[in-house]
Amino acid sequence: MKIAEVSERFGISQDTLRYYERIGLIPPVNRSESGIRDYSEIDMRRVEFIKCMRSAGLPIDVLIEYIALVQQGDSTIEARKEILIEQRRQLAARMSDMQKTLDILDYKISVYENAVLKKEKEMIRAEDLVPEII
Repeated sequence: MKIAEVSERFGISQDTLRYYERIGLIPPVNRSESGIRDYSEIDMRRVEFIKCMRSAGLPIDVLIEYIALVQQGDSTIEARKEILIEQRRQLAARMSDMQKTLDILDYKISVYENAVLKKEKEMIRAEDLVPEII
């Protein structure tokens, strides 16, 4: 798959894909005879993993460390697992903070909705007190 197609599929700019390749997050992508990058299924799975981890907030340097450990083989499984456990802990903490923020926003919205409803009820009662003009 060409870089433009990968870019569109994952919503990542072509420059970002080239950058990921340049810093080693993605191994050098095979190229066609004309020099155009040709992403394999494995390359795309790596891009998908990187996008997922970046969306979760993993810094580039942690991803670089993780990928370096993957390249070293099975002897690094425990170290890779520890990185993922730590990143999961950090993500869960951020999600908890975000949930608290969401709860506060929901509360404030309900306060304003109740204020609007109260104002509307007051206006309806005021209209009921005013005699109709014929």
